Amino acid sequence: MLPEGLPAGMMKEFQETRRCAVMVRESFLDLRDNFRRIVDPAIAAKRKDAKRQIVLDGPRSCGKSIALAMLVHWARTEGWLVFYVPQGKDWSHGGFFYRNTYNDLFDTPIQAAKILQDFLKYNENRLQQLPCQIFEPIPLGEGAGVGMMKGADTVEMPEGSTLYDLIQTGITHSHASVGVVVRLRKELSLVKDVPVLFAIDQYNSWFTFSEFQEPVTVRSCRPIHAKELTMVNVYRPMLHNDMMVGAFSHSTAVGKLRQDLPDVPSDARVMFPRYTVNEAETVCHYYMRQKIIKRENFSEEKWKKIYYLSNGNGSEMRWLAAFI
Repeated sequence: MLPEGLPAGMMKEFQETRRCAVMVRESFLDLRDNFRRIVDPAIAAKRKDAKRQIVLDGPRSCGKSIALAMLVHWARTEGWLVFYVPQGKDWSHGGFFYRNTYNDLFDTPIQAAKILQDFLKYNENRLQQLPCQIFEPIPLGEGAGVGMMKGADTVEMPEGSTLYDLIQTGITHSHASVGVVVRLRKELSLVKDVPVLFAIDQYNSWFTFSEFQEPVTVRSCRPIHAKELTMVNVYRPMLHNDMMVGAFSHSTAVGKLRQDLPDVPSDARVMFPRYTVNEAETVCHYYMRQKIIKRENFSEEKWKKIYYLSNGNGSEMRWLAAFI
């Protein structure tokens, strides 16, 4: 269900417990039900209480990325079309970057090609059924390491093309990859046959500087902000009517951001909690069954000590469990 990749915290949990299992928490069910209320006609009367845009924030290792991955998995089992970015920081780090001559932003064609390939992995059959609704020429930029295309500055999608054809154009032609990713964002907003969800992990990395630098003089460079990257500039805003959820990742060393983020609704931020006492008890019993905790050493007093010592931090509880 997640061919784009799993969060690092989820992979570590699977590795150390030797089992691919996660706990369905109350906070995740609240997140899931929020988006289900928007789409499900049976409970349409409650749609006023639902948020179409959510930013998951909270302490480090409280389960934001895992909850986002679980939401993506659930939405896909429901038949939704999900644009999932498990590592948003990769959009602003690594590869080549070129100044776009049309909008004065910066293109990152290597990331664009990977984004299109990842989106195609799970959604290929669905995309073959969705027709393109925008037929304006797609501007061409510089290809990855090959410069500008000679003799052409745009590419057009023929009548009758599907979103699958659009994505294949971006994958096949490096010059068109960034333009196709931008066009895909507009096309997905027009899809009405199936619910569409944008899910971005490490969303906070789009509100700080990228690793790219633009030469200013012979001896100095100017750091390029993530919002100056073409694809981030298009996908970052939440001031629209599409369903979108972004999860902060405090392991990316972004630092603390201000409460009111640009292009994000003021009420979008939702604080994701650490484990409750009941959740901690469930987790510790699970670790005992997986033999991380020795059964003969297990007691209510000891698992509560772990809980209060870690303050409900999931990764710290897993690490401390081995010392019981």
